Amino acid sequence: MAVRWGTQVHSVQYRHIAAARNAGAAEAKGDLLVFVDADTVVPGTIVSAALLAVQEGAIGGGAKARFDGSIPIYGHILAWLWRSLQRYGKLASGCFLFCTRSSFEAAGRFDEALYAAEDVALSRRLRQLGRFVILDEEVVTSARNLRSQSGFKVLILVAGFVLRGPKFFMTRRAPWYR
Repeated sequence: MAVRWGTQVHSVQYRHIAAARNAGAAEAKGDLLVFVDADTVVPGTIVSAALLAVQEGAIGGGAKARFDGSIPIYGHILAWLWRSLQRYGKLASGCFLFCTRSSFEAAGRFDEALYAAEDVALSRRLRQLGRFVILDEEVVTSARNLRSQSGFKVLILVAGFVLRGPKFFMTRRAPWYR
């Protein structure tokens, strides 16, 4: 679909989101980088709001996200928790994250040691460099992963992160790499 809009598409030969995003940033020509998951719908109003935020001095940010379709009960609880963390912690999810090229480079790019949560790690580093905003507008992203995981597996993921912190995401042996 991106090609229909005149966008250049570059193939990455390995399955690693942080590395793929870094490769895309390296190929990009502009001063504003926007990272969007393939299963996320970004309305034009959000793109406009991101551009305006940068013009007004933000070095980057993200948008609120909601899931498409029906999600299990635990999905509603996780979504509420994430939106609260996002709002108070100023954290962007990878489904939509934007930043200036200079801030991206100064923050050290996406951490390729992480196989998940690389977006949260970058958000935290960007926040330390300048004004990082979470837009009021929403993107719509796929709930496919939530619908395919049992509540027990999700509990294991949350517990793994609570117990090990970011190190928990330094492996391919996890549900997000099935």
